[in-house]
Amino acid sequence: MPENIYEKLREQVDQYSVGFPETKSGVEMKILHKLFTEEEARMYLNLSMMLETPEQVAQRTNQDPESVSQLLQQMGDKGIVFRVKKEKSVKYAAVPFVVGFYEFQLKNLDKELAAMVDQYLEEAFGKEMGKQTVPMRTIPVNRAIQVSWPVAPYEDVREIIKSKKKIAVANCICRTQKHLIGQGCDKPLETCFMFGSHADYYVDHEMGRWIDQEEALKILDTCEEAGLVPQPYNAQNPGGLCNCCGDCCGILRALKKQPKPAEMTVSNYFAVVDPELCVACETCLDRCQMDAITIGEDDVAHVNLDRCIGCGLCVTTCTTEALSLQPKPENIRREPPATGRDSIMQMANERGKSVIPLVFTNPS
Repeated sequence: MPENIYEKLREQVDQYSVGFPETKSGVEMKILHKLFTEEEARMYLNLSMMLETPEQVAQRTNQDPESVSQLLQQMGDKGIVFRVKKEKSVKYAAVPFVVGFYEFQLKNLDKELAAMVDQYLEEAFGKEMGKQTVPMRTIPVNRAIQVSWPVAPYEDVREIIKSKKKIAVANCICRTQKHLIGQGCDKPLETCFMFGSHADYYVDHEMGRWIDQEEALKILDTCEEAGLVPQPYNAQNPGGLCNCCGDCCGILRALKKQPKPAEMTVSNYFAVVDPELCVACETCLDRCQMDAITIGEDDVAHVNLDRCIGCGLCVTTCTTEALSLQPKPENIRREPPATGRDSIMQMANERGKSVIPLVFTNPS
């Protein structure tokens, strides 16, 4: 039965990243029905997160190679699977909902899907993201880092950009989604970077455009001025880097609702206040995306370390230099996984899930 296929699809997607939990309203099934035909759902169940050619998928599932190739091309065009093109070879892989085929809907996102996603974030998905490591990590805006610290390259946002040969920039899917339902903010839209094969995918699907390192660094400066939090994918060699706001970003919105966002964020820094220098101007209150700063009865800013995610946005606009960013103690610092695949494996382990497909033959 078709509904059984879609439930199997939901269960499979739920294995990856932060999952795809079910809701009482069933809005997650509406999302799947909107994005996948029944035939595409069956094919997704035959894929893994390992890149394969259509011929390999066909051989493994005992299907016609030409039919498999045409269907995978269709799914790649729709952004419901990942596709890598190298010379004459084309390979495909399953991807999570986030970060994955939801972000790949940037060009196709309409008001109906935007409303469904918003409902889903509120009902279940946002709550699930508050239970374990999130698929992105927070790193400081560059001007908040003191040169006296030993800073790993994967924690320096400008060094990440400088290390990439292929860079594309795209509109933020989260702010795009919020604008479609009339709840958008005034932050810049073209703020999300893709690297390597991810950049190829975005440009090939007309979701982004090629830029060089110089333009990327200028965009970073604009993002910092606008008060956006730099969030690369949670890996030492990230495939992308977003610049996020607490109003629209699904991950930051979910973290913001947690009593202790700092525990869920992969961040190695925290903000501190020098009470002798603070003049209680309240600029930092507006800059903080986690509502981590308050002004006390002593007319001094106070940082709630349970809520501070160490982005440093409060530091860069503190005119009296009362605020500074400090590294966490060595024993609680967190090193991101080496690759995106390692990150997905880690999140699956934390959730007691497996990235091995639940169905690896042609499902009926």
